[in-house]
Parts: sequence; structure tokens; C-alpha cells
Amino acid sequence: MKSITINGSQRESVGKKATKALRNAGQVPCVLYGGDKPVHFSAPELAFSKLVYTPNAHTVVIELDNGETLNAVLQDIQFHPVTDRILHVDFYQLFEDKEIALNIPVQLVGNSRGVKNGGVLRRTNRKLRIKALPANLPDFIEIDITPLKIGDKVAVGDLPTDGYTFLHNDNTVVCRVSTSRVAIEDEEDEEELAEGAEGAEAPAAEGAEAPAAQE
Repeated sequence: MKSITINGSQRESVGKKATKALRNAGQVPCVLYGGDKPVHFSAPELAFSKLVYTPNAHTVVIELDNGETLNAVLQDIQFHPVTDRILHVDFYQLFEDKEIALNIPVQLVGNSRGVKNGGVLRRTNRKLRIKALPANLPDFIEIDITPLKIGDKVAVGDLPTDGYTFLHNDNTVVCRVSTSRVAIEDEEDEEELAEGAEGAEAPAAEGAEAPAAQE
């Protein structure tokens, strides 16, 4: 998984007055949890743009002014209700030998047969929650929707796993192709129906008599 580096300064004072002063200076108060004790620090608001305003999942490398480097993931973020400025950020520390739960975006690739025939692609879950060691966290979960016909769906149980575990039931639907008013029968199904009709109407073999009609 890709990582974003944030340069921060440790905070000695965590009171309301000090926090307000930080925000007035364009700094965001942050807390890192998960270690032996919480780590309080601040970082420029602009440093969070690539982390917050993106649908992608990232890990974070926090480089503090005392020379300490900590690996983490974004846990929670608070915005101002009017200005949308970032007020506070919580991180959770990562350890190489400790699994972490994280929401990973789903990427759909390919062109669905069902959509080509007028069906509608519906996405039920744009992110899936997984549990894995930090080294096994994927950037995204890719699903090829090319073979999906009208009425088909993809559930969590249909997805392969590679070093991680889904924290959803196997029957949790990720996407489906639903019918619509303009939908037509799947081309392959039409061909099968046509072949079956031709077989039923095939003429009797040469030298054989057709069955007599019953009154």
C-alpha cells in the first residue's frame, strides 16, 4: 500500500488554549494511538490534502521533529461544520507483526455484458473492510465485471484473498447488474434459444416418415 509522509511537531501542551493557537497558526492538532501511550503532535493543514481528499487508502509515515518516525493509518478526522477546515485528526499506529482492520476501496474493471445489453450496474459497497498485517494491505480490491450478465452479482465470498481477511459475511453483495426497461435478452442466451428452436423444427431424416397427425 502506498504511504504519505506527514512532518509533525510534538505538542507539550494539549489544552484548549494551546489547541486554538495551533489552529489559528494553520496547524492541525493530532493524536497517535495504539502504542504504549498516545503521542500528541501537530502538522500543517496542507499536509493532509493528499490523505483526506482522495478515495484511495494510504498508510502514513509520521516524521516528528525529534527524529522519531512512526507508521500509522488514519483513524478519524473532524471537520468544522461551516468552513470544512480540519479541526482534529486521530491516527492508529502500525506494527509489522500486528494485524490492522482497514476500509479498502473497490475498483471495477472491464465492461459488463449485462450493461451492454441494457442492464444497470449497481454498486452496493464501494469499500470493503479487511484485516491484515501492514505489509499485506492492498491499495484497492479489483473486480473484473466483464462476465456479468443481467441478474448476476458479485459477493464477498466470490472474491479471492491474498494475505488478508474480509470482515464481511460471504453473502455481502459488492455489485450487481440489474434489469431495466431497455434491457434485452443476453446475446448468448438468444443464441442458445435459437439453436434449440432449430433443433425442434429440423426436418425428418431422408427415408423416414413423418408422424401422422392425430385427430
